[in-house]
Amino acid sequence: MIEGISHITFIVKDLILATKFFNQIFNAEEVYSSGDNTFSISREKFFVIGGQWIAIMEGKSLLTRTYNHIAFKIPETEFEIYESRIRQLGVEFKPSRPRIYGEGKSLYFYDFDNHLFEIHTGTLSQRLKRYKMK
Repeated sequence: MIEGISHITFIVKDLILATKFFNQIFNAEEVYSSGDNTFSISREKFFVIGGQWIAIMEGKSLLTRTYNHIAFKIPETEFEIYESRIRQLGVEFKPSRPRIYGEGKSLYFYDFDNHLFEIHTGTLSQRLKRYKMK
C-alpha cells in the first residue's frame, strides 16, 4: 500500500545556487549535505519543506522547459510574501494559466535548472467544488 510520497529529487548543475533557491523561497531546512562523498550517483543535499523531503543532486540541467511542475500549498494571506521572495531571487516567472474565481491563486516560476515550481493557495476540494459550479 502506498503511504505517500517519499521524496522528490531535482537534478541541478550548482548545489550552492539551488540551495539558495530552496532556502530563500521556501525557507527549506537543510538536513544533509554529502560534501564530496557520493553515496548515490552524485553529490547531493536533502531539505525538508512543509514536512516533505526534497533532494537535490548535482548533474546536468534540463535542456527544455515543460509544464511538469511541483506545487507548494500556502495560505492566501502569505501570497505576497512568497511573490516578493521569488522576485528578490530574480528567477523567471511563467504567466499563470487562466483561472476561474474560487480555485485559488498561483505563481509559476522556474529554478536555475528549468524546473517549474508553483506556489498555490487553493486545495483540491475547493477546486472540485468550483468546477462543479461552472
